[in-house]
Amino acid sequence: MKKIGIMQPYFLPYIGYFQLLNMVDEFVIYDNIEFSKASWIRRNRMLQNGKDAYFTLPIKKDSDFLDVDQRYLIDEFEIEASKLLRRIESNYSKAPYFKDFFPIVQEIIFCKERNLFDYILNSVYCVKDYLKIETPIKIFSKLGKDVHLLKAQDKVIGVCKALRATHYINSSGGTHLYDSESFRKENIELLFYRTKQFEYFQFENEFIPFLSILDVCMFNNVAQVQEYLSHFEIINSP
Repeated sequence: MKKIGIMQPYFLPYIGYFQLLNMVDEFVIYDNIEFSKASWIRRNRMLQNGKDAYFTLPIKKDSDFLDVDQRYLIDEFEIEASKLLRRIESNYSKAPYFKDFFPIVQEIIFCKERNLFDYILNSVYCVKDYLKIETPIKIFSKLGKDVHLLKAQDKVIGVCKALRATHYINSSGGTHLYDSESFRKENIELLFYRTKQFEYFQFENEFIPFLSILDVCMFNNVAQVQEYLSHFEIINSP
């Protein structure tokens, strides 16, 4: 049995992203997919003054039709990176595990990569290593040209076949995107997962769920976050 998951590159995403990374045998990240300003690729939410607030990576203005791996951070990014780091420090300096996780945040924010995909990929690896997740990561563009020609569901099936997967696991938010019979014909079992809601201390504030992994790691030690990685349920495809 071999389980795989496929995700877009997201910057410091919520814990569900890392749950999938942790539960599968191989994890594929799309690099040559169309960039969307409205997506979660370059932004997420953190705690600020007891409320959720967005943080965003500033990118160069360019064609709206370029893929993620063709987009770049702005030339003045070092200045913006320092501002973002100070903002994170201001919001979380009193969190119980700030001293443990802030060095990882510094490594992520001050990454020298300026290509958007490479910058985000580094952040995924940094969190993966911090949480001791051992699942290998595959980059979609390196899986072979035949897979690149496929679209939508066929592309996912193509990735599964290229990696000889027996099970494909996707977030429950994508149940409408796939036909289980099409997977079954290729001897692949289609499964979905849903992150269970859980709560932890957030400065005596009313708990705000599903913030960036940044928030989870500031308020919980590694062992506790590892335990949260198992807070999901598997749902069979319709």
